[in-house]
Amino acid sequence: MERLEAPPYADILRRGFAEYRDFVNPLIHQRAALTGEPIEVVRAEDGHPVLRDGTPIEELHGTQTFGHHPPSVAAAMQAWLQSDALNWYPSRVNPFVGRLARRLCERTGYENVYFGCTGSDAVEAALKLARARGRGHRALSLTGAYHGCTMGSLSLMQSGPFRDHFAPHLPGSEGIEFNDIAALEAAFAQGDVGVVIAEPIQIEGGVRPLSEAYIEALCHLTAKHGALLVADEVQTGLGRAGRHFIESAHWPRRPDVVLLGKGLGGGLVPVSAMLTTRATFLEAYGADFARGESHNSTFSFNGLTAVAALATLDLIDDAFIARCAQVGDVFRDALRRHCGDSKLVVDIRGRGLMVGVQLADSDHPWLSFEHFGYPQLAGQSVMAPLLSHRLYPRGFFCFSCGHDWRVLRLQPRQAIPFETLERFAQVCREELDHLEALL
Repeated sequence: MERLEAPPYADILRRGFAEYRDFVNPLIHQRAALTGEPIEVVRAEDGHPVLRDGTPIEELHGTQTFGHHPPSVAAAMQAWLQSDALNWYPSRVNPFVGRLARRLCERTGYENVYFGCTGSDAVEAALKLARARGRGHRALSLTGAYHGCTMGSLSLMQSGPFRDHFAPHLPGSEGIEFNDIAALEAAFAQGDVGVVIAEPIQIEGGVRPLSEAYIEALCHLTAKHGALLVADEVQTGLGRAGRHFIESAHWPRRPDVVLLGKGLGGGLVPVSAMLTTRATFLEAYGADFARGESHNSTFSFNGLTAVAALATLDLIDDAFIARCAQVGDVFRDALRRHCGDSKLVVDIRGRGLMVGVQLADSDHPWLSFEHFGYPQLAGQSVMAPLLSHRLYPRGFFCFSCGHDWRVLRLQPRQAIPFETLERFAQVCREELDHLEALL
C-alpha cells in the first residue's frame, strides 16, 4: 500500500491542514488547536490513526466501527474502480444499488430502501415520507435527541447550538420528554400526530437507552393512532449495540421506518439508508410517476458507494455482533474497576460499542469555561471536555456528548484489543485523580 507521506500526497499533508483552516472552517481548526486535539494525522495503521511524529491514536469518536481503512472494503472499492462498470446510470436504475437494497432488506425484513449520503439525508427522507402519507402534521421527537443538521432534522432537536440560531423551524415539529410515558400519551391525546422519531439509545443525549416500558408505549400509541414510527439507528444500527443487526429488532412492533448510516460505508464513503415497508412506501408515493420521483438525489444512488456498503455488510455476521457486545462488556467492566469509585464519576453505562461515563459537576471557579476564557459557554459542564483534553496526549481521542457535556462519550471500533480498553481505563483514572486534586 502506498504511504500517504509519499508523493502525490506529501504536499497535501504538508499544507492541507492549514488550507482547511483558511478555506473551510477556521473555527473548527481553532477549536482543535486550542483543545489539543490531535490534528495532523497522516495515515491509518492497523485500524487506528497515526500522527505525523509516529504516535498512534486510539480513536473513540464512533465513526469508524470497522477501524480506519478496513482492508476488505478498500479492496472491493479498488477492484470496482479498476473495472469498466458505470458509477452513475442515466436512468438512475443502478444494479449495484439494487443489490445493496436487496441485501439490506434480506437482513432486516423491510421491502423498500432510499439511499442518501448522510444520516440527515435519511431523516429528511423519513419526514417527507410521513408528510406524503397525509395522516398527520405533527412530528414528535424526544428531548436530548440528535437527528442531524439539515433544516428538517435539526427541527427535531429541542434546543442547543445545533438548532437555536436557525429559527424558525419546521412547522409541526415538537419535543416531548425522554422516557416520559405520560408526556407521550398527552401528546397523542392532542391529535394530528403524523410521525414519532426516536433513537433506541441516545448518544448525544448522554448515552441513554429508551426504557422497555417506554418502547412498549411508543409502539402501542403509534399503531393505535396510525402515526409513522421511525427508529433512528444511524448510531445504533449495523450490530453496534451488540444484540441484532438493527437494535429495534427486539421492539414489540417493527418500526415503520429504520434509518441507517455512519458505518454503512465502512468508514470510507458517506452513505445512509431509509428502510421502510412496501405498504408505507405505496401509501406515501403510490403509483404516480411524478410523485414517485418527488424525493430523489442524483449521486446517492451510485455504484462505488454501493460496492463499499456491500463489502461492509459482508463483515457484519453473528460473530461481529457478538464481539460488539463483548467489547462493551469488557470496556464497562474495566471502567468500573478503575474509575467507578472516583469522586468525579456519577455513572458508567451503555450497550455494545456505545459507552458513556457521566461526571460530577464542580462549582470550583477554576473548573469552568469562564476561567478558560470562554464566557459564551457559561453554564455548560467543563468536566468531560476537560477530561477528553487530558486524554489526547495519552493517545486517546474522544469527546463529550453533544447535548450533555457531563458525559464522556466512548465509542470504540469493534476490533479494538481488550488490553487497549484496560489501558484506557487505567489512564482515565490517572487523569480523573489529577482533576480531583485540583478541587
